[in-house]
Amino acid sequence: MQSPYSEKEKNPLRNIEEWEDDLKVRYPSPKSQQEKAKEDYRNYHDSGRVDTVREFYRLNHHYQTFEFVNSKEEEFLKFEKKEMPFWDAIDYLNTLVDDSDPDIDLDQLQHLLQTSEAIRADGHPDWFVLTGFIHDMGKVLCLFGEPQWAVVGDTFPVGCRHSDSIVYPEFFKENPDAEDERYNSKYGIYSHHCGLDNVKMSWGHDEYLYQMVKDYLPEPALYMIRYHSFYSQHRENAYDHLLNDHDREMFKWVDKFNPYDLYSKVPVAPDAKALRPYYEDLVAKYLPPVLKF
Repeated sequence: MQSPYSEKEKNPLRNIEEWEDDLKVRYPSPKSQQEKAKEDYRNYHDSGRVDTVREFYRLNHHYQTFEFVNSKEEEFLKFEKKEMPFWDAIDYLNTLVDDSDPDIDLDQLQHLLQTSEAIRADGHPDWFVLTGFIHDMGKVLCLFGEPQWAVVGDTFPVGCRHSDSIVYPEFFKENPDAEDERYNSKYGIYSHHCGLDNVKMSWGHDEYLYQMVKDYLPEPALYMIRYHSFYSQHRENAYDHLLNDHDREMFKWVDKFNPYDLYSKVPVAPDAKALRPYYEDLVAKYLPPVLKF
């Protein structure tokens, strides 16, 4: 089926990692600032880069409606697109190589390994290490023709008023839900402290992977996967009124995970060949040999 979006609407960013680099500007690590001067990193305050990120979020905030999320769940959560052994899926994901990053030339596997190896070095449980290793696998959505703004980006609840704490909140004025009385109040279709399991999030790689692996990993790992891009909550507490006590307890794990995801990038590439036997055993311990996408 032909995409309803133009090429510019599908791919406003130079690559899908440009969103994550923008996160490092919005939420800089104190450690990284000490080790490397801010101006030495990609400068997302210059006109060219900030324009692409702004356009990305304009599209994201326009199209990510309650109806859109329902349609994507219907399309993708049947997991009928493709079946692949785990390591074939990693090779498939590796076709999303970031060729334009001036800081580091790393493919997706190396980014995942850097995240998981940093977690392992700190002595966390093996399921935490595995979570770091697979957390971006949902980005294969791009390879199924999904536009960038429906794969990456800060996530947020749909079905209720958009918080001003979400990045570029002014762009929500273009979102049809902002004028829909069912969805534009503080609670919308939800209720006080209803719990995030009852809340629909904007569509992207987080929710997709969560749904793929939810029967295989411990609950803290699933929270890390499902909400690691929900920055308006775990940075600003913008949706405390929807969280229940269990969500708040689980979000401690999300807070533990995010520094590994954002700040584990280093110039020396991991030795993927040497590490492969360890990860083969780890994957086999928790996940089925063939995954459905």
